[in-house]
Amino acid sequence: MSTLNPAEVAHGPMLLGTFFNILLYGISITQTYIYWNTYRLKDRMLIRCFVLFLFLGDTLHTIFTMAYMYISLIKHFGDNEYLATATWIFSTDPALAGIIGGSVQMFFAWRVKLLTGNIWLALIIATFSVATVLCGIATAIGCGIVMYFVDFQKFSVVVIIWLAGSALSDILITGSLVYHLRHHKTGFKSTDSRVDKIIRLTVQTGLITCVWALADLLVYLLDAVPWHLMLNFPLSKLYTNSLMSSLNSRKGWNYSDSNQDTSQHVSTGERVTRRDVVNLSATRPEVFVQVESHEMVDQTDTKRAFSDTYAVDDTRGGWQDSVQKKSMGAA
Repeated sequence: MSTLNPAEVAHGPMLLGTFFNILLYGISITQTYIYWNTYRLKDRMLIRCFVLFLFLGDTLHTIFTMAYMYISLIKHFGDNEYLATATWIFSTDPALAGIIGGSVQMFFAWRVKLLTGNIWLALIIATFSVATVLCGIATAIGCGIVMYFVDFQKFSVVVIIWLAGSALSDILITGSLVYHLRHHKTGFKSTDSRVDKIIRLTVQTGLITCVWALADLLVYLLDAVPWHLMLNFPLSKLYTNSLMSSLNSRKGWNYSDSNQDTSQHVSTGERVTRRDVVNLSATRPEVFVQVESHEMVDQTDTKRAFSDTYAVDDTRGGWQDSVQKKSMGAA
């Protein structure tokens, strides 16, 4: 049975992980560019700063992984001792992956608190998120103590807490958001269609990060050869892209199904203004889906169209109808 050379033991999986990492970084750049052009003046300063923080973290992570691969495979080509051990540059990968992943999960924990009003659920998610950050940093410290790649399973407890906690946090975030959204449908086809799109996006983004973290953990525990590094390198980019896709998809929700209900309200000589606001928050109107108003006017009878005006207002918890009539005839 042939033995693997030192480069194949760890740097083969890391090279493949670097390819995925760079690919996802390109997607992250595009997502950040779209967000900055669309929501730079609309979102809170805190959210804008958080997006910049994630982009900076992803950039540093990409630079460090590329620098490590260049130093290892080019400058230390054939140096078996160097290729068999981890360096401080390599240790930046688990540290940044834990910080970025945990930060994204804490952002979603805050969103769960605003949307559901359940502070205990948000605190549980935040606890797992903090554990993700701390264990990612602890893994980086462990890489500096246990330097040989083949001995990385000596600090398996920290890695298990990191990746298992990360996956569990993703499950809680996805499950709580889907449960809340499914129980806040209104019966209006256009509004429910938008809620369904939010649910699908939540499931898709949460499922990707959860499955990836679990796969990383299983490969780490079951295979002595560190193939888990191929999955660990792109992990932080998956979390960043899941958040950015969630933020950027808000624009698409405003335009879908805008014409589905229009034909159902056409009436001769009648102007109808319809505004359906679905509040998805039990405490604050932070997240909502709005169906824009539609106006239909019969051009063949302008005299009757301007004589009857119907205004419908639901902003105070009920429907109020007011009819104003003006006489247009001469004595």
